[in-house]
Amino acid sequence: MKKIAVINDLSGLGKCSLTAAIPVISVMGVQACPLPTAVLSNQTGYESYFCEDFTEHMEPYMEQWKKRGFFPDGIYTGFLSDDKQADRILKFMDAFAGKDTLILTDPVMGDDGVVYPIYTEELRSRFCELTRRSYVITPNLTEALLLLYGKEKMEEIWNKLQKASEARRMEEIREIGCGLARKFSLPAVVITGVDHRDEGQPLKMGNLVLENGNSSWVFAEKSGGSYSGTGDLFASVLSAGLVKRYSMKTCAELAVDFISASIRDAVEEGTDRNDGVCFEQHLGMLLP
Repeated sequence: MKKIAVINDLSGLGKCSLTAAIPVISVMGVQACPLPTAVLSNQTGYESYFCEDFTEHMEPYMEQWKKRGFFPDGIYTGFLSDDKQADRILKFMDAFAGKDTLILTDPVMGDDGVVYPIYTEELRSRFCELTRRSYVITPNLTEALLLLYGKEKMEEIWNKLQKASEARRMEEIREIGCGLARKFSLPAVVITGVDHRDEGQPLKMGNLVLENGNSSWVFAEKSGGSYSGTGDLFASVLSAGLVKRYSMKTCAELAVDFISASIRDAVEEGTDRNDGVCFEQHLGMLLP
């Protein structure tokens, strides 16, 4: 059975990070092997939470995996609290990534033109290094701009894009994706969560898929607001699908259909955004 090392935090409530990744990767017929970066009572979107940082335990954890002769087929890394955790993951890649290991990095740093409180230039620098080692990255537009330019220029370009025509904005985003692929020598890039509205049509959520110079958009009708864990679900489907040799576009379409159905149920149930989406009853969509 294929195996993916999933490096992320474990949140008891909020349906994100490892609690989102493990069921998705498992149902797709791949073994999820978690390496926790932190253990939280609930994800940080809630007004309060308990957090036990796991950074100092990551290397002893990795040493035990070395003793077992563990070599994953894929490595998927998500939210990191600081540059020290990123350094541990770079060491993990040195020790466990072979020439055929598929590496997916989700460079969690900000959204909607605003950086998260964890953001530092040191963390950005480490994400740039993780990006260089990856097969594919899954930034949102804010994170794509941060990787390319840093915080100040990200804010400048973000504001310009909000004033551009819809056609021009979508073309600019495609160029940003191509710029990432060139700068970091990436085979593939997916820019997630792009709002798009054709004249007279409902608002859609778009994902730009770039692989080996080819680009396409995968859209779904947007319903509800922003929910915890949807990016983790998307990246989990992508990592498991790519390890199983699905095409990039097939993975993106599968992820979008799965998440859209989960969001619709969350909207119907009136689920709080911090609680995440109702994905459990739709896991069957991901069966091989």
